[in-house]
Amino acid sequence: MNNTILAFIGYQEMMIIFLVVLLLFGAKKIPELARGIGRGMGEFKKAKSEFDRELELGEYEAKKSYDKPAAPARPVSTEVQPPAKQEVSED
Repeated sequence: MNNTILAFIGYQEMMIIFLVVLLLFGAKKIPELARGIGRGMGEFKKAKSEFDRELELGEYEAKKSYDKPAAPARPVSTEVQPPAKQEVSED
């Protein structure tokens, strides 16, 4: 996780943000919000890992089919068929 934004926030700014959140949502609502955010992050991580697993499986299947030798080609027939006789009707 990239924490570059939090690197520029000092202790005083974090306390002000915490107090604003406390005033907006109240002390009873903060744990519920934290649980909801935690569940959302868990679902996101689960979906991301599932996507990565399917992507790796697709790459593995593509590589496996690429590495598989091709079926041997059938030999080409060298026989030459004589041209068919055409019947000419005289009128």
